[in-house]
Formats: sequence, C-alpha cells, structure tokens
Amino acid sequence: MGIKPDSWITEHALAGMIEPFAGDCPKGVVSYGVSSYGYDMRVADEFKVFTNVWGAVIDPRAFTEQSFVDMKADFCIIPPNSFALARSLEYFRIPREILCLVIGKSTYARAGIIVNVTPLEPEWEGFVTIEISNTTPLPVKIYANEGIAQVLFMSADDPCMVSYRDKQGKYQNQTGIWLPRIE
Repeated sequence: MGIKPDSWITEHALAGMIEPFAGDCPKGVVSYGVSSYGYDMRVADEFKVFTNVWGAVIDPRAFTEQSFVDMKADFCIIPPNSFALARSLEYFRIPREILCLVIGKSTYARAGIIVNVTPLEPEWEGFVTIEISNTTPLPVKIYANEGIAQVLFMSADDPCMVSYRDKQGKYQNQTGIWLPRIE
C-alpha cells in the first residue's frame, strides 16, 4: 500500500468520492479540505451528547436512546469527561482499492478532545459517525461545519478480495449518526 498525493485525492473527490468536496478553507476556523496526504473532514451540526440523567447503562447489544440528548446547533459543548457522537458533513464513497484511516485534528487534540473513527473500508459509503471524547475536567466547544478529523487514504496495488459492500456491512450507506448495531 502507498499513499497517493493530493492531486489524486482531488481527482477522485471530483468524481464523487467526497461530497460536498471542500477545496480551500477560510482563515479563522478549524481547518478542513485537502491536506498533504488526505482530506480534513468537517463535523455536521447534528450531535448526540451522552448524559446520565436517566441512569442508563451503555450496552452496545441493547443501546437505548435514554443514554444521550440529541441536538442540532452551530456548536456543541461536550461536558467534562464526557462523550458525544456526531457525523461528518461529507458523504464518502470509498473505492475498492482504497482504505482510509481517520485521526483527530491537532487543534482539538490540544484542547483535550480525542476523535475516534474506525477505518473506512474499501467500498464503504455513507456519512461517517464520529466519536468525540472530552478528556478534560472542563467543557469543550466543538464547532459544526469546521474540521474535526483527517482522513488518510491508502491505496493498494490490487483491489481487495472482499470489500465492505461484498460483506454487506451493517454500517453501509449511513445517512446520519448511526448507533451501535448487533446483527
């Protein structure tokens, strides 16, 4: 596997791999768009902030909506030592010969935010569900429509034997923030 330059990313993005595709980013915001070897995706204005108001237990096999509060806003304040789910502003269509790793942006990392996203597998598509953890004892503000994580593209010399689409993965064609699923 090798990393392709940004001209490759731009070419594929224009072919519908990333929509909407952002070129240049304005100053004064958490950066987004094409980076050296990847693409800095934005966080949308939809958030699920976890709360313990109802005394719920997080169980990935039997997830309950009492575990969080839904919100749609220009920003989200994540409470101290807390967690939220969000989604990417961009819709991704990953080609069969590409695997993507997603890592948090340093601007948020330096503010105590850890962003986790599992790999975007070959032929996966959808909006990315983003896990955001506030590791600090203070509230942290996350800005919608600005950068949240960098997607790094790795290209294989040959297409994979079995893609996410071939496996009929349970998170294929995500349309919003998808909760854990057991099938």
